[in-house]
Amino acid sequence: MLNSTVDQGERLRRTARPRSLQLGGGTRVSYLPDGDVRLPPRGWLPESTDEVWTEHSEYLDDTGHLVASIGALLVEHGGRALLIDAGFGAESLPPDAATPRGTIQGGLLLDSLAQLGRAPRDIEAVAITHLHPDHIGWAWRPAPGTDRPAFAHADYLVSEPEWAGRDELAAKHGLTEEIAGVAPYVRTVADGQEIFPGVRMRVTAGHTAGHAEYVVTGGERRLIAFGDALHSPIQIDHPEWSASPDHDPAGSAEHRRRLVAELAEPRTIGFGVHFADVVFGQVRPDGAGPAWQPVDA
Repeated sequence: MLNSTVDQGERLRRTARPRSLQLGGGTRVSYLPDGDVRLPPRGWLPESTDEVWTEHSEYLDDTGHLVASIGALLVEHGGRALLIDAGFGAESLPPDAATPRGTIQGGLLLDSLAQLGRAPRDIEAVAITHLHPDHIGWAWRPAPGTDRPAFAHADYLVSEPEWAGRDELAAKHGLTEEIAGVAPYVRTVADGQEIFPGVRMRVTAGHTAGHAEYVVTGGERRLIAFGDALHSPIQIDHPEWSASPDHDPAGSAEHRRRLVAELAEPRTIGFGVHFADVVFGQVRPDGAGPAWQPVDA
């Protein structure tokens, strides 16, 4: 856990760094940075209030934005490797006035993978939480110096309802090129299916129609990679706050309440891919401070 309030405040305002955890049973999980996106807090979480952000300014950077990391989770077991999500890719975009999104940038994922001694060819499958561009970037963009994605040799695992709704998603969010780019590699996965040793997919619709979480079990510990069910650790304390892009805000909030309760269970760790520099954590709702308590080992 964090060793000081100062450290906690600093980490809540900065982009996540590479981090690894040993779950047990020979399973290791590692966060691979790709970049970040800056989010206007009231625009992204419209049910929040100026009063809350004034009281909890530790979540905001010097420009008043939430810092949302972008990256992927590497799961390793018995020499095998699975990637959960695929970052944004080697691209940067200025703020979009038509959406509640600030500057977004990616491009670090392959370097992050190499720092752990892994190459793209080591990845046997890419498990995708949902088809938004900050989760499939390296799955469809050509790798530098090539005409194919870095993970084109692997299966892209997508929940059945997410893939069934791809045309509607593409039309609503202008993602025709991105979805067409991943299509040749997609293999759909059923709710509850094991996709890798100790890793099961479960459909948790709300953010998108077929949004998925991945539950990774190793020894006596488990990790829930919950994708975009939560975008900021402050939502652990306010699960009623849905994000503006949520497909089903009411359903998303209902799921978040259940998820927060599950994350408070013993030997359960959460992985929030967008959680600034506190991507791994546990929920400790004891009233003594933020319920999200980072885990670093």
